[in-house]
Amino acid sequence: MSPRQFSRLSLCVAALGALAITAITVTHSLAAEDAVIIPAPATDVQAASGIQTAVVAGGCFWGVQGVFQHVAGVTNAVSGYAGGDKATAHYDMTSSGTTGHAESVQITYDPRKISYGRILQVYFSVAHDPTELNRQGPDEGTQYRSAIFPMNDEQARVAKAYIAELNAVHVFQAPIATTIEPGKTFYRAEDYHQDFLAKNPGYPYIVYNDLPKIANLKRLFPALYKPDPVLVSASRS
Repeated sequence: MSPRQFSRLSLCVAALGALAITAITVTHSLAAEDAVIIPAPATDVQAASGIQTAVVAGGCFWGVQGVFQHVAGVTNAVSGYAGGDKATAHYDMTSSGTTGHAESVQITYDPRKISYGRILQVYFSVAHDPTELNRQGPDEGTQYRSAIFPMNDEQARVAKAYIAELNAVHVFQAPIATTIEPGKTFYRAEDYHQDFLAKNPGYPYIVYNDLPKIANLKRLFPALYKPDPVLVSASRS
């Protein structure tokens, strides 16, 4: 277990230990209501042939990866780092918050089954809270920022327009803090971070912070939800 994994475990154990079992049940029930119902983007990336790629960041990559592994049309979702240099694309370095990297997820998807705009809709609605600046839940620092790393100008245009649309209709209680950061390279994270939610569903951090996201996906996007996640380990084998 890495130092920050231990820290996350300690935070979650402390939080859970302060609550009775019944209170925990109520907390998770309420957490499942925290996702925001938002409209689909008015403009979207034009349909293309072949597998496409999107890269987003929204706090700890365990939960973001876990969400998109359950989205129909997604062929793979890989945890990693984006925003900084290759030399610092390592967990312990990124955890310092000084590398420019954000914990990110590279999503490959079939545009015949899901569009870039729909991926952004899931991202803003259930994968994280886009109004939080440089933090998500118990995690703080620029490495946990909300960010979109567009692969091309069209993705950047669609993402920028969608943020403006969502801010204009005030679906969130605060302005969206998501940054759009083009021209950044994605670097794959260490193997022990891949499929973390799927492999550790009982891990306290996952139970408290991330499993409600999967429940939200199923509840708000039933047509997109698939019960069996697409795993990095399976794609590699």
